[in-house]
Amino acid sequence: MASDLENLLDMGFDKAKAELALKKSGGLQGALEWLEVNQDKSYEEIIAASANAAGADEDPNAEPAALEPGEMPRSLICNECGKKFRSQAQAEFHASKTQHVDFAESTEEIAPLTEEEKKARLEELRQKLAEKRAGMSEQDKIDKKRNEEIRRKSTKETQDIKEDLKKKEQLKEAAAKRKEKQDEVEAKARIKAKIAADKEERQLRTEKEKAEREGRAAPDVALATPAPTTSRPVASKPASAYTEARLRLQTSAGNLQKTFPVTATLFEVAAAVSQETGAEVQNFTQNFPKKVFDAIDFGATLKELGLVPSSSLIVK
Repeated sequence: MASDLENLLDMGFDKAKAELALKKSGGLQGALEWLEVNQDKSYEEIIAASANAAGADEDPNAEPAALEPGEMPRSLICNECGKKFRSQAQAEFHASKTQHVDFAESTEEIAPLTEEEKKARLEELRQKLAEKRAGMSEQDKIDKKRNEEIRRKSTKETQDIKEDLKKKEQLKEAAAKRKEKQDEVEAKARIKAKIAADKEERQLRTEKEKAEREGRAAPDVALATPAPTTSRPVASKPASAYTEARLRLQTSAGNLQKTFPVTATLFEVAAAVSQETGAEVQNFTQNFPKKVFDAIDFGATLKELGLVPSSSLIVK
């Protein structure tokens, strides 16, 4: 027949804690109770707590309860709750668990646990341990699922932020390119106007000098002044005359007819085509006049790109 220590080891208890439980309780029943109470504590913590308790609770003036003449003590009884114990170790364990301090000796003999009672207590403790492990496993699953949801949400939010920043950066770069082109056009226009004004001024001065040499009156013509330049490109038709732009879009999946506000950007047109065909748009090509609109131009409006009131574009 297996010993109490072997039974505890078979249940998965640590050998050091099992030996300590048997030492403190005096039997399998008390050992099971002791292990159940201290299951969450390490062996070192239990030893340290026992040493501290021994130093604090030791009372050199304490005296055991007296027995009647001729009687032999067979057990101990707790006067506070009435529970009886076969050994001093069990009584000490009860005191540490309940904080009861009033004990007395008794002549009543407590029968040890039968084999059936031992098996029942072992099975009961096994079930409690299994339930606790199952509860911890279920909680671990819940925690893992919650952590995974948090990770996915954080990843999606990070991706959305990156995508939004990327789009804003593209629009910013496109706006900078447009401004650079516009500044270049305006600079060329100013230079041409200046050259034309200088040429006309020289021509008038030459005619005046020639008239003075010939002794005739100089032509009464004021010197030409440079025509003021505008910061906006001159359009063949006012942009305010149109509110919509009709686009014929040639894609690999077929032709699309779309109408957009003149203030819509080429980026919005590309998004609409991608949603319709499922393919990402790299650029648009216009045949007449020949021009390619790439990602740099996606931030410009249809009015600014001269695609109003209608245009035909090849999508790539």
